[in-house]
Amino acid sequence: MISSIYQSSDTVLTPMIRQSLASCIEDGLVLNNRPKFFFRADDIGVPSKNYSRMMALFLKYEIPLCLAVVPTWLTRKRWEAMNDFVKKGQNLFCWHMHGYRHMNYEVQGKKQEFGPIRSSTAVFNDISRGRKTLQSILGDKFTPIFTPPWNRCSLETMQVLKEIGFKGISRSYGSLPLPPAGLEDFPIHVDLHTRKEKTAEQGWQKLFKEITRGMQFPACGIMIHHMRMNEQAFVFLKYLLECLAAHKQARIITFNHLI
Repeated sequence: MISSIYQSSDTVLTPMIRQSLASCIEDGLVLNNRPKFFFRADDIGVPSKNYSRMMALFLKYEIPLCLAVVPTWLTRKRWEAMNDFVKKGQNLFCWHMHGYRHMNYEVQGKKQEFGPIRSSTAVFNDISRGRKTLQSILGDKFTPIFTPPWNRCSLETMQVLKEIGFKGISRSYGSLPLPPAGLEDFPIHVDLHTRKEKTAEQGWQKLFKEITRGMQFPACGIMIHHMRMNEQAFVFLKYLLECLAAHKQARIITFNHLI
């Protein structure tokens, strides 16, 4: 589903949106003149036009990107199809784990792949298998960070992650429960594509507030869902990358810089 903010009849976003973006970043710089950012792209594993277009944008602006890979979606053949981006990006891209099957197991409440309904054995087995799969395909490009599908998981899951050797977890800002000591928390402050506002005006206002507020944290996390992007979403992402690239004091990093 495409967010309301990208569903106007215009194929190009209005100059007012671009100006509002620049203003919200300037407001953030008043509070923190050397902000850090990281971009996290979820649901990675299947090559597509949207995936290629997203990767090309980050390569064009030489901006780092953390890619959350679903282990059961990735095959050696698909990894080979992504190889051009891997080679061109050198150390620009950070590949980490995004659940195991990206499947909801909860029968009530919010969606979770690693929620309270799963047994500790099932959690341990899935995470172990997923890590082994990614390590065998990605080799030394695999980074031991875990992004749970739908940005939520149980405390037991995080304890398993720590036991297996993961260094951190990335969820939405304010997510509970807190991770155990020894497992770093790298929260997302800005959601570009899975927005729920009913009107575009409400969506833009909240998005710009998220960016300004996120810049006050040690690292502002920005989440991307390339499969939910249309032409306008790509235009805005281009604006955002251009704007950040123009501010030399803004440092854009990956999880590899945080662990």
